[in-house]
Amino acid sequence: MVSESIPFTIRPATLSDVPQLGELIQASARGLSREHYSPEQIEGALRCAWGVDTQLIRDGTYFVVEHEGELVACGGWSNRKTLFGGDAQQGREPELLDCAKEACRIRAFFVHPQFARRGIGRMLLERCEAEAKRERFSRVELVATLPGLQLYRACGYQEIERKNYPLGARVEIEFVTMRKALL
Repeated sequence: MVSESIPFTIRPATLSDVPQLGELIQASARGLSREHYSPEQIEGALRCAWGVDTQLIRDGTYFVVEHEGELVACGGWSNRKTLFGGDAQQGREPELLDCAKEACRIRAFFVHPQFARRGIGRMLLERCEAEAKRERFSRVELVATLPGLQLYRACGYQEIERKNYPLGARVEIEFVTMRKALL
């Protein structure tokens, strides 16, 4: 649960947030992934898999959480086929999903290490799921990092597949595809 003594606000991300989002993503990845991934995997993912996806911002489906004017978390959902990755990710699929047949995507969740384990990720996830339901999606899908598994499992997501993704020469990273029905 989000601490009642610390005021957090959630709002749609804007393109002017991109520099701060980049810093937040790097801090989150480097601070919260060390127990699960090697330094080479973290840096490789920051180069090509983890990063700001400006399409989500332009679509109005990416959010930031602020505390005292600083970005402390970010995440969103998408009605596009791309499963994960920022602007630098190869193989992006910008085509729209069919809400009657396909699951929308939960995308790019990052929390600053100083604010981890305070319920902020859950708050952001609930916001994204509610918005996806309003757009008539009945299922959601995501590609989780190993540090994110605990949150997603606690929020009712089921593991579908574990897969290693290439990050360049001789470096791969394990991600987990997960799904959930929106009731």
